[in-house]
Amino acid sequence: MDVIKVALATVLVLISEPLATPAIAADTFGVEEQPGELVLSLNGQKIAAYVYADAEVLRPFFANVHTRSGTPVTRPHPPRTGIDADDHADMHPGIWLAFGDISGEDFWRNRGRIVHERFLQPPTVASGMLRFATRSGLLTAQSTRLATMDSHLRLRARPHGWAVDWTVLFSSEGDAIVFGDQEEMGFAARMATPLTEHNGGRITSSSGLSSAAETWGQPAAWCDTSGRVDGRAVGITLIPDPANFRESWWHNRAYGVVVANPFGRAAMQQGEPSRVVVSAGKPLTLRFTAIIHEGDAYDAAVEAAAVSPSQERAAHE
Repeated sequence: MDVIKVALATVLVLISEPLATPAIAADTFGVEEQPGELVLSLNGQKIAAYVYADAEVLRPFFANVHTRSGTPVTRPHPPRTGIDADDHADMHPGIWLAFGDISGEDFWRNRGRIVHERFLQPPTVASGMLRFATRSGLLTAQSTRLATMDSHLRLRARPHGWAVDWTVLFSSEGDAIVFGDQEEMGFAARMATPLTEHNGGRITSSSGLSSAAETWGQPAAWCDTSGRVDGRAVGITLIPDPANFRESWWHNRAYGVVVANPFGRAAMQQGEPSRVVVSAGKPLTLRFTAIIHEGDAYDAAVEAAAVSPSQERAAHE
């Protein structure tokens, strides 16, 4: 009798359990090392190249950025003749960090050079993320070493696409370096041609402003540029870390460039000229995130809050 009770109880438990749902394959990043670049993929689909040595763009950048399904969201590097505008071709290569004035040297217009020296951490896929770190030297137009730039990068899958977190540490071994005040300073993207305002794209910010003209020079926790490419709703959201030394103002243009700039206070007509000094032994740390998204259900405000670098610190921590 006891055996029958146990068997019956077991049957009842089994019946009451919900049917198991099929396992969902985890997103998988891949990396292929090529001369001067890392070719990055997600679930076998190429999503970008991280370029650390280029003949024309003299600083590291992400080129030919795509959504997880393969839709382009940045202007091709190089631009396609007759299809894409070719302005700033060697300055706006995709997604990048650059600075028009560091101690009087221009690392935006390729007069100074940010030269890759070595990988501090080789590309590693673990816990569903791709991480790597690099060391670069900031060289003046006369090839004098000015400072060191360490970049820690992390790629992670998101419900509506994927994100890259870029943490950068600037340090001086000798004389202090000074970040000046210009429009062309900070974390930037050049949008694919169909995503520019000229072609129907739309810029919105956390402040509730929309359009390049409205958002230009204004502070915001994030800016998103969205539109349609081949019928797909796609875009890029740029997010400065709230823990950066200062909020970012936005240098946005209708032709497709979007820049989060924490340095250009006077250039953005927001106050006195900015002068950020980095002394020996006291590095400056900046953190930014870009979300590459697709689908009509994407909500920039919700996703920006979810992926804030302040909540999920970048790879070096």
